[in-house]
Amino acid sequence: MALWQKGVKMAAGKMPKVIGPTTHAVLDYAVAGSFLLMGILFWKRNKRAAVGSLVCGSAAAANILLTDYPGGSQKLLGYKAHGHIETGIAGMTAAMPRLLRFEDEPEAKFFELEALAKTVIISLTDYDSYEQRPPKALRSLDEPDEALDDAAS
Repeated sequence: MALWQKGVKMAAGKMPKVIGPTTHAVLDYAVAGSFLLMGILFWKRNKRAAVGSLVCGSAAAANILLTDYPGGSQKLLGYKAHGHIETGIAGMTAAMPRLLRFEDEPEAKFFELEALAKTVIISLTDYDSYEQRPPKALRSLDEPDEALDDAAS
């Protein structure tokens, strides 16, 4: 993790957690969309940056879609797990220019800004504010079976 990213995380970590699940979902979609858009725009002039952007955007989109929060659709990951995965994606984003060897090219700045944005979003999000429902497999244990209720009547 770059020194500036550690500084931002430390500073933002001391601030109040003001981002709720719905706002977080909107910001997640904006970040994932910007990765995917820039992947397309980078394609003609820098294939390595384009691939890196598409990888980061795909990882962010998968994390969004699999999370149990207002923006998710599959509800397989809890909101806290989503935050832990996002931390990994932010680190991957910061490392991508070096991993794909374009750290001295102008496209690397985009990855630095995205990593910074993700770090701030993660640091300002209250991951304890959203009550997670149990996974579908466990939900059936908590809710009465309608077939049994009908048979008992």
